[in-house]
Amino acid sequence: MAMRSVRIVRIYLREGEHLLSKLIKFLHEEEKVAGVTVLRGIAGFSTDGKIHTASLVDLSLDLPLIVEFYDLPDRVDAVIDKLTSRLALDHVVSWDATIHTPL
Repeated sequence: MAMRSVRIVRIYLREGEHLLSKLIKFLHEEEKVAGVTVLRGIAGFSTDGKIHTASLVDLSLDLPLIVEFYDLPDRVDAVIDKLTSRLALDHVVSWDATIHTPL
């Protein structure tokens, strides 16, 4: 098994911010990062203190979103710099990891 060092990035958004399509387009078409996953939360809150939850009564579509991607550490650092300046993202977290691939 081959191993390679990567950096994982997690970006926290809300549906109501309407940034998801811009973000995905940027990561896929412009930066061509190695992999992206979007997770939709059922509940969450951020610095505004407002709790966002999913329920049948609440149709606001302002649920938490997590966009996670990975690539080589140098590429990720450059992507984060561009992302934070272009989209003014406030909640970006990253950490180093190892990817395991078959030979």
